[in-house]
Amino acid sequence: MTVLPAVLDRARRRPRVGTVLTYLSLVVAALVVLVPLVVVFLTSLKSSRELTEGGGAFSLPDDWLNLSNYVTAFSDGHMLTAFGNTAFILLFSITGTVLIGSMTAYAIDRFEFRLKKTVMALFLVATLVPAVTTQVATFQVVNSFGLFDTRWAPILLYMGTDIVSIYIFLQFIRSIPRSLDEAARIDGANTFTIYWKIILPLLKPAIATVVIVKGITTYNDFYIPFLYMPSEEHGTISTALFRFKGPFGAHWENISAGAILVILPTLLVFLFLQRYIYNGFASGATK
Repeated sequence: MTVLPAVLDRARRRPRVGTVLTYLSLVVAALVVLVPLVVVFLTSLKSSRELTEGGGAFSLPDDWLNLSNYVTAFSDGHMLTAFGNTAFILLFSITGTVLIGSMTAYAIDRFEFRLKKTVMALFLVATLVPAVTTQVATFQVVNSFGLFDTRWAPILLYMGTDIVSIYIFLQFIRSIPRSLDEAARIDGANTFTIYWKIILPLLKPAIATVVIVKGITTYNDFYIPFLYMPSEEHGTISTALFRFKGPFGAHWENISAGAILVILPTLLVFLFLQRYIYNGFASGATK
């Protein structure tokens, strides 16, 4: 009789321990993400004198309404031009990625051709090859096309190296019944019409996933714009912050203010479209 209460008490404690560990891991993960953002925000409100005198990363600024660093970051960093270049690159890169990725996935899933398995294997191998090992050859190709120091260089590279989007579209296309294709062919539709009017509209969840993931990746990329667009007039928001890093030190208050300006658009877009991100990945995982 005395054993039963002990067993029940032990069974009650196990869920409590699991709940505590779950919330503890969530708190730790939140701190890992939020602490750097808090430090950057506090630094963006400080003057250069406050940073020079020290006081620690978590020290509070003397003036919470000090926006001079934001003005400097926006004007001296040519943020308006950088945002315009970034938007131009995003528009064409994402549009090209969606069209090329969906067309490639449609061709792989709906058509039988020689070396089909070899092509899929090569796609997988391409994802495993470190991009840095091919940069010399890639740079020579881009330069031979006359695209160096133009906005079309990163657009071409972003569209041609996104194999992940092909796999995302492929998972969704496999869930679309082939009977829709057959019914459209009976009505006289050709291959492109089937893709454009039937397949592509049904890929809206996959398109939303690719647009968000590809957009954030392109928006945050520093290496390609820095290497292929060195001039200031072709700078993006990621390379604009680098202008505040000089040979004699860095203006961390201006860099932090610029970082906040860069973070805000992606943060707002993510908060507004987060359900599409989660739903898109979940649907792609279950299909």
